[in-house]
Amino acid sequence: MGPMMQRIKALTSRLTGGGDDARARSGALFTFAIRIASAALAFFSQVLLARWLGAFDFGIYTYVWVWINVLGTLCTIGLSSTSVRFLAEYARPHLHGFLHGFLRFGRAASFGMGVIAAAAGYAILHLAPCFTGDHYHVPLSIALLALPAFAITDFHDGVGRARSWIGLAFIPPYILRPLLLLVFVAAMAFFGHEHTATMAAAALVAATWITAAVQFFLLHGRFGKTLPPAPERRYRVRLWLGVSIPLLLMESFALLMMNIDILLLERFVKPGDIAIYFAAARTISFISFIHFAVSAVAMPRFAAAFASNDPARAQDDLSRFRNWTLWPSLALAAALLGLGKFILSMFGPDFPAAWPVMFALAAGHLTRAVAGPAESLLMVSGRQVYTATITGLTAALNIVLNIALIPRYGLVGAGLATAAAFAFQSAVLTLAARRTLEEGFRAHPGQTVGETA
Repeated sequence: MGPMMQRIKALTSRLTGGGDDARARSGALFTFAIRIASAALAFFSQVLLARWLGAFDFGIYTYVWVWINVLGTLCTIGLSSTSVRFLAEYARPHLHGFLHGFLRFGRAASFGMGVIAAAAGYAILHLAPCFTGDHYHVPLSIALLALPAFAITDFHDGVGRARSWIGLAFIPPYILRPLLLLVFVAAMAFFGHEHTATMAAAALVAATWITAAVQFFLLHGRFGKTLPPAPERRYRVRLWLGVSIPLLLMESFALLMMNIDILLLERFVKPGDIAIYFAAARTISFISFIHFAVSAVAMPRFAAAFASNDPARAQDDLSRFRNWTLWPSLALAAALLGLGKFILSMFGPDFPAAWPVMFALAAGHLTRAVAGPAESLLMVSGRQVYTATITGLTAALNIVLNIALIPRYGLVGAGLATAAAFAFQSAVLTLAARRTLEEGFRAHPGQTVGETA
């Protein structure tokens, strides 16, 4: 894997020329290539799962996977995101003790919260079985076993991004895990197991744990080659949690933004309809990969500008990254909508009915592209509480709109609700980022720049 990744990065570097800006563009292209490859693999896996399981069981599996994704991400308690800031600050040799301490604390906290979340999930399913429909209970009970492994993988995703190790950050969760899931489901079907959501949940657990182990050993080896052993691990748990908890709130709201439509649909429609909506949502979400790739490259650059108190540099980066996000997103949206019915038909004969949903969701993704990585700028510049407030208000709006529109307009109502919430969020984030850069990074009392030991 290593030589192949080096060849890909060398190719993108040649395509973008030399210099600091070219290296950033090369990083974005490399990240985008990984996300496109992962999206293609995930799409292929979902098509096969939909055809193997049928719309009903595929809808159950979709609902279960969304819960694991939401809970597993929250189990990092925001440390995955703050690793981008703190590992950049602790890169200097005299602060390596804090770097090693942050890694150990982040791993332990993420894994431990995964165990706690899994136990809480089992308790809720047994003590409050009305929490979800009967046909979801067994698959969800099995899938909860994946939470500790999912959480530590998500933390290592942030660590890899913080060190600009894009391959180690993204390939395990976005390439290896869906590939293993596909292999395990196919193997279980080959050996005569019935095609059910329960079988798919078991395959998900196995794929998640193997992925976590592979990524852990790869990162451990990479740190061993690039960092000398710390004479003493040093901890600033209060500081780390003080920065991470607001980000945890923001991530909670962001996950609601991305998944509340699926979770609320469970209350109003049958599993088969959830499957149809999920196919439309995940197909049009190819647009968001552009935003994701650019943001992954933008965050370390914004963090460096924040550490050096250089808002002018951050403004130039933000303008550039917005262009990198918007125009490719527009082109991709047009292509996906034009081919929408054909793409949805690959899932099964019932799925093209969700084509109108794609138009509503595309509008929401494009508003995010207009804003660019404004949220990333706010996150690394000490505006965690403010950003969390914006995202929380947006999530609340999304919930209200979904509850109001789904009963009346069905799947299209869910798409319209999500799109409207995205538009609100993008507008407010854009204004907040502009104000932050106009005032300067040191403008807010109580905020520090480049805080270290």
